[in-house]
Order: sequence, then C-alpha cells, then structure tokens
Amino acid sequence: MAVWDFVKKQFIDIIHWTEEGEGTLAHRFPMQDMEIQYGASLTVRESQMALFVDEGRVADVFGPGRYKLVTQTIPVLTYLKNWDKLFESPFKSDVYFFSTRLQVDQKWGTPNPITIRDKEFGAVRLRAFGIYSYRIVDPKAFYLNISGTREHYTVDDLSGQLRSTIVGSMTDLFGESGIPFLDLAANQDELGAKLREKMTETFKTLGLELAGFVVQNVSLPEELQKILDQRIGMNMVGDMGRYTQFQVASSIPTAAANEGGLAGAGAGLGAGLAMGQAMAGALGQSLQGGAPGAQAGAQGGSQGGAPGGVAASAGTGQSPQEVMQLLEKLHELKSKGVLTEQEYEGKKAELLKKLG
Repeated sequence: MAVWDFVKKQFIDIIHWTEEGEGTLAHRFPMQDMEIQYGASLTVRESQMALFVDEGRVADVFGPGRYKLVTQTIPVLTYLKNWDKLFESPFKSDVYFFSTRLQVDQKWGTPNPITIRDKEFGAVRLRAFGIYSYRIVDPKAFYLNISGTREHYTVDDLSGQLRSTIVGSMTDLFGESGIPFLDLAANQDELGAKLREKMTETFKTLGLELAGFVVQNVSLPEELQKILDQRIGMNMVGDMGRYTQFQVASSIPTAAANEGGLAGAGAGLGAGLAMGQAMAGALGQSLQGGAPGAQAGAQGGSQGGAPGGVAASAGTGQSPQEVMQLLEKLHELKSKGVLTEQEYEGKKAELLKKLG
C-alpha cells in the first residue's frame, strides 16, 4: 500500500507563476498531493517574489531570477528540515508568489465628514478624497500580517484596511496641525506629502511601500459650504452704495428690453436706488459714530419730508424717476439712430453720476 501511495504522488520539477488578470497580490502554488523534486527549477519573474513556508514557518525568499532548488539555494529550509548533508529526495513545502507591481489609482476618501477644530470657523466637518499607489516590498511581513495561508489575496481584499488607515492618519494630522481649513484647501500638495510621510511607517509594517499619495480635494459638507459662500459674498460686496448703483446700472438694458420699457421699471428702480442710498447713509453714520455733520444732514433731510437719498438727488435738480425717464428717452433716440452707442453710454454715465 505504501508503494502505491508513492506511485500516486506527483513530483514537481518546475515552479513558476504567470499572473492572470489584475489585482492579485499573493498566490499559493498548488501543492496538494505533490512534492518538489530535488533540483527542481524555480522561476521568479520581474515584478514578482517567491516565499517558501515549511510547516507554518517562513523559510527562504526569492527575488526575480531562475533557481535550481538544492541545499545551497534554500539554506533556511535546509536548516528547518535538519538536512545536515546533501539531500536528493523530494520534499514538501508551501510556495507563495507575490506581485511587486505598483498598484496605482487606488482611491481613498472620507465616507463620513470628520470633525476638527478650526481657528477661523470653530468646529467644522471636512470631507477629503484622492488617490494613492503602493507595492509589496517585504513578502515575509505581508504573509505574516496580511495574506497568511489564503490561496489568493487581492487588492480589493486590502483596500478597506488601507482606506481606514489613511482616514485615521488624516484625522490625526488635521487635529495636530491646527492649520485653518482655507489653508488646507489651498495647499493640497503639501498636505499629501505630510500624509504620505505620516503613513510610511504604518505601510512598512504591512510589508508595503507607499509609493505615492495625492489629495485631490478638501471640502466642507454642502450645507456648510453654502454658509461659507454667503460669508465670502458679503466680504466681496463691501461698499453697499456702490453695490446698489452697480445693480441699477446692470438692470437698465434688461428693463429696456421688457414690455413697458424703462418707464415701467423706473418707479421700482428709483425706489430701490433711494432705499440703497438711505442704507448706505445709515451705515456711514453708524461707522462715523454719529458725527455732528452727518446728524445735521439727516435732520435736514427729515425736515424736508424726503429720504436722505432722494433729497441728495433733488439737490442736483432731478429726482431718480426723472433721471430714469431721461434714460428711457436716450435709449429711444439710440434705437432710432439719432444717438450713437458711444454717445448714449456717455450720457447714461453722466445721469448715473447724478444719482450717486
């Protein structure tokens, strides 16, 4: 019976692995009911490494090349097997191949916003995403810590662990740096370099090299981004009086094109302009701390029974509504060809200065 079992055994004289498809990190060479022939050939291709494991203990590691498996080429396995002299019989061992290719375009991101304390905005929640690349550089560490005895281990099997590691490191970095959000968003290259430096050692313990790390975006959740946009908009508005004048000037072509022309929109525009001027005057008085001259002007306006903005326009001899009517007439003259575009624009600018 023992002789028959021996005959049934198959002896391996060539060991190699051709990677099929994408995403395989580790592959166990099929060894069931098979033994490796003494002097067998081991071929390890470029972008691969091979690892021999004997009864659960890691033995020899082979880089790219072609090897003849004899005592001299597998010294650790020889020691584990207690081969004190040259052996010439088949032997049993597990052989694992590892892909050392660069695994590129690996995506990472924050599944949920992370909360940090910001110098400018207080407690805020951030989102971030980007890409990274890595490769296996230490098959022994990868086997002991990650892949183990599995027949196949793929990129997808590892992605979740690496993404969680990245997000955890990023949260720590944000908290430790104290850099305001606006500076983080404006220095994504520097942020990526810092994160890569912080995670290098963690990847190394897994037998990996973090070859590249890119931060593509750092942002606030949508509801917080709207608040930030409003704050930026208020800063950009600045002088309320000039902003109102700009809006009135911008609305004139649209009003002229609508039914009723400028006359139909004149009353609304005049009232809006007067209100804007009144607001600008009130803001100016509050900023000046209620200066006597400003108060006197305000009292004079109130005695005249008209808002400050309208009174100022009346001082020029024309009310806002009269100015708007003149603009309408100028527009009609330009439409009939009496005035050129340049003449019309010049007259319009003069009238709008009177409104200011």
